[in-house]
Formats: sequence, C-alpha cells, structure tokens
Amino acid sequence: MLSDLGETPRIARDDGPLLDETCRLTDRLADAVVTAGFARHFVPTGWGGAAGGFTALLDAVSALAETCASTAWVAALYAAHGRLASYLPEEGRRELWGRSPDVRVAASVVPPQGSAVREGTGWRLGGRWTMASGVDHADWVLLASWAPDADDPSGETREHRVFAVRRSDVKVFDTWRPVGMRGTGSNSVETDVLVADHLTFTLRDLGRVQPHAARCHTVPYALVAALIFAAPVLGAAEGALRTWWERTAGSVRPDGGPVAGQPGPQQVLARSSVELQSARLLLERAAHAADHAPITPVLVAENQRNACAAVELCVSTADRLFRAGGSRALGEDDALQRAWRDITAARAHGTLNFDAAAAGYTKALLAARADAGHRTGPGAVR
Repeated sequence: MLSDLGETPRIARDDGPLLDETCRLTDRLADAVVTAGFARHFVPTGWGGAAGGFTALLDAVSALAETCASTAWVAALYAAHGRLASYLPEEGRRELWGRSPDVRVAASVVPPQGSAVREGTGWRLGGRWTMASGVDHADWVLLASWAPDADDPSGETREHRVFAVRRSDVKVFDTWRPVGMRGTGSNSVETDVLVADHLTFTLRDLGRVQPHAARCHTVPYALVAALIFAAPVLGAAEGALRTWWERTAGSVRPDGGPVAGQPGPQQVLARSSVELQSARLLLERAAHAADHAPITPVLVAENQRNACAAVELCVSTADRLFRAGGSRALGEDDALQRAWRDITAARAHGTLNFDAAAAGYTKALLAARADAGHRTGPGAVR
C-alpha cells in the first residue's frame, strides 16, 4: 500500500549523496520503491496489481519527495508507466506481469524518437531515445516512435506507437549529468530489436476506454500526465519550507522582526506557506477529478492548467526560500539548495509548461462555448 512508504524515505535520506554523485538511484533504494508499492500501483488487479487512484499516488509521491525529489520522480514514473503498459494486448500484459506485478517500467515516449518499420509479424525498432528516467533499474522500457499506421494499407500515414522492450535488449548510455534531479538516472538508450505485435500499442489507444477496466485505466493520458510530474515538485517544495522553518524558527524575535541580514521571516513564512497550500489544493483537485469526475475536454485542460500553475507556485516558493537561506544554502550538499536545484530542473519538463497549458485551456473553453451555442465563462463550463 502506498500509504506506508516503509524504509524508502530513510534509505533515500541516507543514500542522497550517492544519488548526486552517480546520477541514479542506488540498488537498495530502487528495491525500496518497489517494496513500497509504486510499481504495482496502477497494474490491473487481474495481474495482481492495485489499480489504484491518483489521489493516493499524489499523497505518496509528495510525501517521499519531501526527503528526495529524484526518488519520488522515479517512483511516480514507475507507477505511471505501469498504467501505460496496461494498454498492451492481453498476451503482452501476461509477458510483463505473468509472474509478478512488481515490474519496474521505464519509458521515453514523448516525443517519438528512433524508427519503427514492419518486419514479418512484428516491428523492427531501432535508434536512440533520450531521458528514460529510472532505466538503470528497470525490467522493461516503453519506447515510442513514428510508425506506419496499421489502418492505412498505403503506409503513407504514420502514428505515434509505443513499444515494450526488455531492459536486456537496450543499451544504456551514461548521459544524465544535470544541475538538479540528479538521482533520476534519466539516461539515453539505444536498441535494435524485433518487437512482437502483442508488445505494442498506439498513443491513440490511450484515449480508448477498456471494457470493465478500473477507473485509472479509463482516463485520458493528457488528464493526468502533468499531475504525475507535478507531484514530486510539490513534495520537494514542502520539504524545503520545513527545512527553512526548522532553521529559522528559533531565531525569530517574538515581535516577528527580521533576522539580521535576512528578509523578514514572517514574510517568507506567510507567502511560502500560502503558495504551497494553494499548490496542494490545485493538485488535490486535479487528482480528485482524475479519480471521480466525468471526463470532458475542459476538465482535461483544467487539470493541465492546475498542475502547471501548482508547479509555478512551488518554483516561486523555492526561489524565495533559497534567497532567504543565507550563506548556508550555498553549500553543495545543503538540503535547501538541493530542493531548489531539483525544483528548478523539474520545472523544465515539457509537460509542466504553463504557457502551453494556458493555450490548451483557452482553446477548450472556446470550443465548449461554441458547442453550447451561447455565452459561457470559465466558472460555468465543466
């Protein structure tokens, strides 16, 4: 159960320096992520998984990210990629989970890379893919490429197709040396492999409701993608605020006056806490919608907007806390600096681009307004 993270936070805390040095999770930390239940969280119950909810994932990932954002990022993606793999045909799911639902799945699916062509009864997949988080410890890797549309006999139309490849069939390159989120091990991979039809699906399939599927397997990819990437950012920011306050509280004057050489702590505390409470409410709303709400194009766009806005609030808080951290925060191994680096790096992920989310939200509202045939506003359209 994700409600019990077990030893994962302690191991993440102890192994933090190694993560920054090697730019990947340690073996025991990757094992702890599986033991905590992340890999099986979205695996269908028929294969021994939990078919869990997005609210539970948000809570667990953000809690873990208070200790280590990189560990939480990989944990969230192992869960998310298990959900994507559930769209494989039955025989493919059996190949992944026939022995255990605790299978670690890494991925590089957006944008499509490499090449895929029909060969016999399968696909010849080859090329190089970048930023496959957690791939060093994965059992399988989902790789996406543009491929001929199976419904177009001419072969002229191409579609975004995802292929499940065994980790042993890919070569991993040590390319991940970022300023933040260093422990995610988001390395590049290469492969040249024949993939059977039962180990592939299309991005279009992710929008199709599977019969008798659990709720987590019926929601569109776009509804939850930004939420999953935002969850570790929220936890990292909440952990940074806790760290800063623990350092500062003892030196705050009873009258709330400033500490010498620092911004007024009451301003830092109040602004940061209200930003993070707002960010959490936005993500909790998005997770609740993913778990329960009727799916509409406006809801999808609203969830993207809310997740990206929450990340912007977290970035604002991280910047403020880092500035207020004084010279101590300049140390490379300082917890406050590490959180600031992780949040700054995570914000660069394309899924968390607020400008794109804003454009999508506006487009969805305009489409809904046109369909309604009368004037509607953001508060009225759901």
